[in-house]
Amino acid sequence: MGEKNTTMEKIVSLCKRRGFIYQSSEIYGGLAGSWDYGPLGVALKNNIRDFWWKEMTQHYDNIVGLDSAILMHPKVWEASGHINNFTDPLVDCKHCKARFRADQIDLEAACPNCGTKDSFTEPRNFNLMFSTNIGSIEQEGSKIYLRPETAQGIYVDFRNVVQSSRVKVPFGIAQVGKSFRNEITTKSFIFRSVEFEQMEMQFFVKPGTDDKWFAYWKEQRLNSYHNMGIKPTSLRWHKHGDDELAFYAKEAYDIQFLFPMGWQELEGIHNRTDYDLTQHQKFSKKDLTYLDQESGERFVPYVVETSAGLTRNVLMALSDAYEEEEIGENDIRTVLRFHPKIAPVTVAVLPLVKKDGLGEVAQKLEKDLREEFVTFYDQSGAIGRRYRRMDEIGTPYCLTVDYQSLEDNTVTLRFRDSMEQIRVKIDDIVATLKKATKEYKRVE
Repeated sequence: MGEKNTTMEKIVSLCKRRGFIYQSSEIYGGLAGSWDYGPLGVALKNNIRDFWWKEMTQHYDNIVGLDSAILMHPKVWEASGHINNFTDPLVDCKHCKARFRADQIDLEAACPNCGTKDSFTEPRNFNLMFSTNIGSIEQEGSKIYLRPETAQGIYVDFRNVVQSSRVKVPFGIAQVGKSFRNEITTKSFIFRSVEFEQMEMQFFVKPGTDDKWFAYWKEQRLNSYHNMGIKPTSLRWHKHGDDELAFYAKEAYDIQFLFPMGWQELEGIHNRTDYDLTQHQKFSKKDLTYLDQESGERFVPYVVETSAGLTRNVLMALSDAYEEEEIGENDIRTVLRFHPKIAPVTVAVLPLVKKDGLGEVAQKLEKDLREEFVTFYDQSGAIGRRYRRMDEIGTPYCLTVDYQSLEDNTVTLRFRDSMEQIRVKIDDIVATLKKATKEYKRVE
């Protein structure tokens, strides 16, 4: 087993070099807090999204999906409290003009940027929502906001979902989508950015049963990361104290992950009580109560929320998977130990050499496997170097077509984690790889 040796600098370098993540608008000097996902990055992000979606919807008969609009009626954000309360304390350095969150620096110390003492302005509230105008003319009443979270779209569609989907409490609504926050400071690569994606599920329950469901979803969400192959020792719970707990929340926990910069929030599980539906009922003047057909009781459901950052999950997956392994004297391989379910490329097909018909056999095999797996074909360079390239992007399986393949219709199957190699009949490849993925356990 290799050493972690995981630093943010190494992850950023690998992401740029191998096409996972680029600085947005890089040819113009970049834009702080904005990132583009390259060919491998978008594949990894989509695989994590699909893994979450399957875990949260396909495995349940009482959770449905939703894709709500990014732009919503301004009253939504008035009802939710975002217009008045979605703020961070901001200070400026009078000398270098750098901006900081007042709750994240020592205001009695020197400026972290220029070193000037006694240079900070008085803290003031800074609203994190991006605003724009709708319509051809900017005028009063045309101001709208880019959503800072996806949850409110679920709450305002609660009645539509109940009426159209015939769901019964307890039930959930799941959504994956982009959100936008005008962060005072963006840092730690993609951990905190102005544009990001969330994976949220709001679970509507009868008041009085919320504690039971809160405990249930805590367990389910932590188990989901274990199912994704994330090391349990890199995950922990953090309970919100009185100084962290939102005023409307009954209880809240964060799943934290040990990132290169330390323990940080990965996902939140919150008991939001009936606050959100009550607020939207009040501001919209629409009935958002739920009628229990069996008991005849009408009530405003409580909400147990699971809220994870998809982009933050990508950084988690990269940080967790990255290892440097010494496999010989002065020979270190960099490997990403992704679970095969989320790896950007599932299987690489490599001819030992390009000549003597091996390339043609390998190309046909790669095309045949595309229906079942995400594949990659590579015939350039020594076979050992090609294995290393696949290790560095996290490809769990490599198939090598060699001269024996022409004789007995078998190929060499190489496993990324152990580097073990076995012979497999071409006709058995699909079943073998599916079985290996289903039974996958990370080599420790």
